[in-house]
Amino acid sequence: MAYRQFARRVWVLSVKDLRCSPISISPLASARVPSRAPGWSQWSPSPAPSRSLSLAIPRHACFNVQDAEDFTERVINSSLPVVVDFHAHWCGPCKILGPRLEKAIAKQQGRVTMAKVDIDEHTDLAIEYGVSAVPTVIAMRDGNIIDQFVGIKDEDQLDSFVGKLIGQ
Repeated sequence: MAYRQFARRVWVLSVKDLRCSPISISPLASARVPSRAPGWSQWSPSPAPSRSLSLAIPRHACFNVQDAEDFTERVINSSLPVVVDFHAHWCGPCKILGPRLEKAIAKQQGRVTMAKVDIDEHTDLAIEYGVSAVPTVIAMRDGNIIDQFVGIKDEDQLDSFVGKLIGQ
Protein backbone atom coordinates (compact mmCIF):
# COMPACT_ATOMS: atom_id res chain seq x y z
CA MET A 1 0.00 0.00 0.00
CA ALA A 2 2.75 2.44 0.95
CA TYR A 3 4.62 1.60 -2.24
CA ARG A 4 1.56 2.44 -4.35
CA GLN A 5 1.15 5.78 -2.60
CA PHE A 6 4.83 6.56 -3.09
CA ALA A 7 4.71 5.58 -6.78
CA ARG A 8 1.59 7.68 -7.29
CA ARG A 9 3.22 10.69 -5.60
CA VAL A 10 6.31 10.38 -7.82
CA TRP A 11 4.13 10.03 -10.91
CA VAL A 12 2.03 13.10 -10.03
CA LEU A 13 5.13 15.22 -9.40
CA SER A 14 6.75 14.17 -12.68
CA VAL A 15 3.52 14.82 -14.61
CA LYS A 16 3.31 18.32 -13.07
CA ASP A 17 6.83 19.08 -14.30
CA LEU A 18 5.99 17.83 -17.79
CA ARG A 19 2.81 19.88 -17.88
CA CYS A 20 4.78 22.96 -17.08
CA SER A 21 7.64 22.52 -19.51
CA PRO A 22 7.46 23.33 -23.21
CA ILE A 23 7.83 20.33 -25.50
CA SER A 24 9.51 20.66 -28.85
CA ILE A 25 8.74 18.18 -31.58
CA SER A 26 11.33 17.37 -34.20
CA PRO A 27 11.40 14.57 -36.74
CA LEU A 28 13.31 11.48 -35.66
CA ALA A 29 13.78 9.94 -39.05
CA SER A 30 14.23 11.77 -42.30
CA ALA A 31 13.20 8.74 -44.36
CA ARG A 32 9.53 7.91 -44.29
CA VAL A 33 8.02 4.58 -45.18
CA PRO A 34 6.39 4.76 -48.59
CA SER A 35 2.64 4.39 -48.55
CA ARG A 36 2.80 1.42 -50.94
CA ALA A 37 5.82 -0.84 -50.91
CA PRO A 38 6.57 -2.79 -54.09
CA GLY A 39 4.60 -5.99 -54.26
CA TRP A 40 1.69 -4.78 -52.12
CA SER A 41 -1.71 -5.27 -53.58
CA GLN A 42 -4.13 -2.37 -53.67
CA TRP A 43 -6.23 -4.07 -50.96
CA SER A 44 -3.40 -4.28 -48.44
CA PRO A 45 -3.51 -1.68 -45.72
CA SER A 46 -0.82 0.97 -45.95
CA PRO A 47 1.57 1.36 -43.05
CA ALA A 48 0.69 4.04 -40.53
CA PRO A 49 2.61 7.28 -40.93
CA SER A 50 5.53 7.53 -38.58
CA ARG A 51 5.15 9.92 -35.67
CA SER A 52 7.95 12.22 -34.70
CA LEU A 53 8.99 12.79 -31.12
CA SER A 54 11.98 14.63 -29.77
CA LEU A 55 14.43 12.68 -27.65
CA ALA A 56 16.34 15.82 -26.70
CA ILE A 57 15.75 17.19 -23.22
CA PRO A 58 13.94 20.54 -23.59
CA ARG A 59 15.22 23.58 -21.77
CA HIS A 60 12.80 24.06 -18.90
CA ALA A 61 11.47 27.60 -18.84
CA CYS A 62 9.07 26.60 -16.09
CA PHE A 63 9.48 24.23 -13.16
CA ASN A 64 7.79 23.20 -9.92
CA VAL A 65 9.75 23.85 -6.75
CA GLN A 66 10.23 20.60 -4.79
CA ASP A 67 11.60 21.91 -1.46
CA ALA A 68 13.51 24.80 0.14
CA GLU A 69 16.89 23.50 -1.11
CA ASP A 70 15.51 23.25 -4.65
CA PHE A 71 14.21 26.83 -4.34
CA THR A 72 17.61 28.08 -3.21
CA GLU A 73 19.44 26.23 -5.96
CA ARG A 74 17.11 27.01 -8.88
CA VAL A 75 15.77 30.45 -7.91
CA ILE A 76 18.10 32.25 -5.53
CA ASN A 77 21.32 31.02 -7.19
CA SER A 78 19.98 31.21 -10.76
CA SER A 79 22.04 33.04 -13.36
CA LEU A 80 18.80 33.98 -15.15
CA PRO A 81 16.02 36.19 -13.80
CA VAL A 82 13.22 34.12 -12.26
CA VAL A 83 9.49 34.78 -11.95
CA VAL A 84 8.14 32.96 -8.88
CA ASP A 85 4.43 32.08 -8.96
CA PHE A 86 3.02 31.32 -5.50
CA HIS A 87 -0.24 29.47 -6.19
CA ALA A 88 -2.67 26.91 -4.79
CA HIS A 89 -4.59 24.10 -6.51
CA TRP A 90 -7.90 25.29 -5.06
CA CYS A 91 -7.40 28.92 -6.23
CA GLY A 92 -9.54 29.91 -9.23
CA PRO A 93 -7.55 33.04 -10.21
CA CYS A 94 -4.33 30.98 -9.99
CA LYS A 95 -5.69 28.62 -12.64
CA ILE A 96 -6.31 31.58 -14.93
CA LEU A 97 -3.04 33.40 -14.23
CA GLY A 98 -0.77 30.34 -14.53
CA PRO A 99 -1.17 29.74 -18.28
CA ARG A 100 -0.99 33.48 -19.01
CA LEU A 101 2.24 33.75 -17.06
CA GLU A 102 3.69 30.67 -18.77
CA LYS A 103 2.86 32.23 -22.15
CA ALA A 104 4.60 35.50 -21.20
CA ILE A 105 7.67 33.55 -20.06
CA ALA A 106 7.71 31.47 -23.26
CA LYS A 107 7.77 34.67 -25.36
CA GLN A 108 11.14 35.55 -23.80
CA GLN A 109 12.74 32.43 -25.34
CA GLY A 110 14.95 31.37 -22.44
CA ARG A 111 15.94 34.79 -21.09
CA VAL A 112 13.83 34.23 -17.95
CA THR A 113 12.56 31.17 -16.09
CA MET A 114 9.48 30.55 -13.97
CA ALA A 115 9.27 28.75 -10.64
CA LYS A 116 5.90 27.52 -9.42
CA VAL A 117 5.50 27.21 -5.66
CA ASP A 118 2.40 25.51 -4.22
CA ILE A 119 1.72 27.34 -0.94
CA ASP A 120 -0.04 24.32 0.58
CA GLU A 121 3.06 22.17 0.12
CA HIS A 122 5.65 24.89 0.86
CA THR A 123 4.16 27.10 3.56
CA ASP A 124 7.65 27.96 4.85
CA LEU A 125 8.55 29.63 1.54
CA ALA A 126 5.20 31.44 1.42
CA ILE A 127 5.75 32.82 4.93
CA GLU A 128 9.37 33.76 4.18
CA TYR A 129 8.31 35.84 1.16
CA GLY A 130 5.26 37.38 2.84
CA VAL A 131 2.62 35.69 0.73
CA SER A 132 -0.75 36.51 2.30
CA ALA A 133 -2.95 35.95 -0.77
CA VAL A 134 -2.74 33.92 -3.93
CA PRO A 135 -1.80 34.29 -6.68
CA THR A 136 1.32 36.22 -5.67
CA VAL A 137 4.03 36.64 -8.29
CA ILE A 138 7.53 37.78 -7.41
CA ALA A 139 10.23 38.74 -9.92
CA MET A 140 13.76 37.92 -8.73
CA ARG A 141 17.20 38.59 -10.16
CA ASP A 142 20.42 37.46 -8.43
CA GLY A 143 18.44 36.44 -5.35
CA ASN A 144 16.91 39.93 -4.91
CA ILE A 145 13.23 40.81 -5.29
CA ILE A 146 12.83 43.22 -8.22
CA ASP A 147 9.04 43.51 -8.37
CA GLN A 148 5.88 41.68 -7.28
CA PHE A 149 2.12 41.71 -7.61
CA VAL A 150 -0.88 40.00 -6.09
CA GLY A 151 -3.92 38.97 -8.09
CA ILE A 152 -4.70 38.41 -11.71
CA LYS A 153 -3.28 40.45 -14.60
CA ASP A 154 -4.00 40.52 -18.30
CA GLU A 155 -1.45 39.42 -20.92
CA ASP A 156 -0.18 42.94 -21.72
CA GLN A 157 0.50 43.67 -18.05
CA LEU A 158 2.31 40.34 -17.67
CA ASP A 159 4.44 41.03 -20.75
CA SER A 160 5.51 44.42 -19.33
CA PHE A 161 6.15 42.82 -15.90
CA VAL A 162 8.46 40.20 -17.43
CA GLY A 163 10.02 42.76 -19.77
CA LYS A 164 10.91 44.99 -16.82
CA LEU A 165 12.60 42.02 -15.15
CA ILE A 166 14.91 41.39 -18.09
CA GLY A 167 15.47 45.09 -18.77
CA GLN A 168 13.37 45.69 -21.87
